Amino acid sequence: MPQPTKTTMSLAVLSGKGGVGKTNLALNMAFALHRAGAKVLIMDFDVGLANMDVLLGIAPEKNLQDLLQSGVQAKDVVVAIEPGGLDFLPAASGVPELLDMDEDVKDMLFSKLNHVFGEYDFLFLDLGAGINPLVMQVAAMAMTRLLIVTPEPTSLTDGYAVVKVLSSQRGVRDFLVVANQVTTHAEGKATFERLALACKKFLDIDIDFFGSVLSDPAVPRAVRLQVPLLKSAPTSRAAKDILAVAARIVRFSRDNADILRELPILKNNFPQSS
Repeated sequence: MPQPTKTTMSLAVLSGKGGVGKTNLALNMAFALHRAGAKVLIMDFDVGLANMDVLLGIAPEKNLQDLLQSGVQAKDVVVAIEPGGLDFLPAASGVPELLDMDEDVKDMLFSKLNHVFGEYDFLFLDLGAGINPLVMQVAAMAMTRLLIVTPEPTSLTDGYAVVKVLSSQRGVRDFLVVANQVTTHAEGKATFERLALACKKFLDIDIDFFGSVLSDPAVPRAVRLQVPLLKSAPTSRAAKDILAVAARIVRFSRDNADILRELPILKNNFPQSS
């Protein structure tokens, strides 16, 4: 795998519907990048149904909700997952203060978070599924977006809705797509092409294919064990596919390093709907 750039690259990991393996992929891609020598922060920003901590089998003492308190800083909330810079910033499920943040609360929250973001090569924002306004707002703040889809028609339809809302309401036009839970890589490419055709025809947007991940019984086993796939079954076919996607992310960050260096890690002006 090529070496990562030293510019912090933020990726919003999102999906149109739940159940597509978004959080699991975000976690394991972060593991893959860390193994390549990168420092990575995974931020669980699914403030409706946070579950990254469940996949890790941990019970953090603090989470995003604690950052709303004046005396708590981001470094107090960050949890080390692996030595050498693979860290986790947990969310809290169903917290009204986070679900319905006003601009002052958002500014305060991200002002605290910005103090730690620059310490990493990659920042993964694991967002909730769907087109919730807060999800769309945070997705637009990231440098780029990683959209997870499956071959199911509902996943493609809802994935298209994500692209449509972010492009029409937030002016976002760059999307990296991963097809997950596919039976063959040919099916993964065909899944992407169906979505790409709709995005080009109706939205005049070109999306980028970042690979596919085969359906693999090792994945649900890892979930039940609460151990990342890259630790429980590092030679499984899904693990190999995830490593390939992570390598593409590294190349993308390296090839676009000059552009990324000119961007804030997260745009904190919260783009408004048109």
